[in-house]
Amino acid sequence: MEELAGIIILGIFAQWLAWRVKIPAILPLIVIGLLVGPVSTLLTADGEKLIDPIYHLIGDTDRGTGLFPGESLFFFVSLAIGVILFEGGLTLQFREVRETQRSILRLISIGSAITFIGAGLAAHYIMELSWSISFLFAALIIVTGPTVIAPILQNIPLNRNVSTVLKWEGILIDPLGALVAVLVFEFVRSTDHGFGFTGEALRTFVQIIIYGGTLGFLMGYALFHIIKRELVPHYLLNVFILAYVLFIFVISDQLAHESGLLAVVVMGLVLANKDVPRIKEILSFKESLSVLLISILFILLAANMNMSELRLLTEDWRPLALFGFVILVLRPLSVFISTARGSLNFREKLFISWVGPRGIVAAGIASLFGLNLAAEGVPGAQYITPLVFMIVLGTVLINATTARLVARLLGVIQDTSSGVLVLGANDFTISIGQYLKEQGREVFLVDSNSSNIRRAREKGLRGIVANIYNSDLSEEYDLLDVGYMLALTGSNDVNTYAINRYEDIFGERGAYRLISAEEMKSAGKTQDEEHIFSHNDDFINFSEAHREASVIHERELYSQRELLDLLLMAGEEKYSIPLFIKSPDGSLQVVPYDAESLDVDDGGYQLVYLGVKLPDVKSHRQIPESKQSV
Repeated sequence: MEELAGIIILGIFAQWLAWRVKIPAILPLIVIGLLVGPVSTLLTADGEKLIDPIYHLIGDTDRGTGLFPGESLFFFVSLAIGVILFEGGLTLQFREVRETQRSILRLISIGSAITFIGAGLAAHYIMELSWSISFLFAALIIVTGPTVIAPILQNIPLNRNVSTVLKWEGILIDPLGALVAVLVFEFVRSTDHGFGFTGEALRTFVQIIIYGGTLGFLMGYALFHIIKRELVPHYLLNVFILAYVLFIFVISDQLAHESGLLAVVVMGLVLANKDVPRIKEILSFKESLSVLLISILFILLAANMNMSELRLLTEDWRPLALFGFVILVLRPLSVFISTARGSLNFREKLFISWVGPRGIVAAGIASLFGLNLAAEGVPGAQYITPLVFMIVLGTVLINATTARLVARLLGVIQDTSSGVLVLGANDFTISIGQYLKEQGREVFLVDSNSSNIRRAREKGLRGIVANIYNSDLSEEYDLLDVGYMLALTGSNDVNTYAINRYEDIFGERGAYRLISAEEMKSAGKTQDEEHIFSHNDDFINFSEAHREASVIHERELYSQRELLDLLLMAGEEKYSIPLFIKSPDGSLQVVPYDAESLDVDDGGYQLVYLGVKLPDVKSHRQIPESKQSV
């Protein structure tokens, strides 16, 4: 009992520590696992591990130690990785893949092939492993994994080209790497541990593809309709989906051994690309579950290693040479060949070449396959787990400690964030979002109503379904380039909460909200003045103006007097609402409360407003002193 509780406690502590010091959680998880596992044998009186994942008897007694008897650890690891990969599949939307650069698809195809072939050759000639074990090792280190890329992207303001490539490579390559590893593993097992093309190996390959792919696709659609038709009550939905995923994983694995991994990835892909009700809620639950499983898995897998395996890495120069070849030769080679003739410049390619940490799929499946092959007596199988753990721990350690420095040296850190986050996907915010997109801004609309987000996407905008109170928007990859925030929902509580919570994250260049009806009654005066988007118009005014004329106008300004006249006319005109002042260089500024402070006399400035077109300004018109500030 103490061991099981200790794993969970230490795992969550490692996650908190990683968040606190802003490093990938894998690093403290593996270190803790090694400390309570093989390293602890040097300190305990009886030479036993503090936490031993595999149950075994102590000497000739009936007393035993450890957690999982027999092959139970193998089964637990397999099921846990299945759940983690399903959650990863839920994040893959084909719509977003089509918007990414051509370099990404080449990196996960050509780059993966280069890594696979190069690492296989290196493992064979440097480590002198058999061809089959060498290429199994190569298949396992293809993946980079979003669980280790995420902390790097969240803590370093990389430019959009670099962050986009790293993000999508990590997400897309996870299931691809898992599939390649499974296929090579089955190839090794079905050919008497050789690499010959036998009918059995080919049949296994085809079975994994057919059973895993077909079952995952069909059961994904079935699960979609179960959720859509509300055949399961809301309070049971998340645990039902967990049971459903495990059920499909086991059934697929029974039909074709190791096809369950492919089945759950495909099932996640299907759901990710359908309009699934409450998908964010489902994904949030799966993310929490994945965090717990990752915490348990890494400590278990690291603790399961033995000192003899660690000595394989420390008493021989060859593992270090293999590690150096993988990160210093193979990674840059795969990146530069894959991104040739692409839109990335040399410095961006160099940084991507440096950042390639491996994650849970590599470590988890390595332990899974290493345990299995070692139990079957496959020569060289004892090297699989320690070599892959060396790659995982080494790449995470190097990237976590040097990524920011290297990014600064190469100049791939963005100076300013120009993206715009708009909270609330209603008619007028969609129009504002379209205008901002036409001005070259990245615009993201967030709303808890999926139908609202669907309408925004139909208008060509990028949307995120999220409840501002229950979701952590700071974990959204797409929002890395956001520097402006507009909270424009019909709820003042939501708008104020969003500003208070996310101003420092998304509003470094400006965070604004709609004025409330109560604040309107006090003639636009508010202590939160710097965050008000429009001092004269609340949600109802915006909605009515858009309903009257859903057009955003640009009006040339020739003097400050004309600007003040136009603002006064807009204040008197119920269906015209000023939005921005557009500078000659194309930059936009929200109209401030003290408009007299704006200097637009140099020419080239424009007033951007929503609604009915304003008439020409009469030069003789006088502005009452009490209304000069709008």
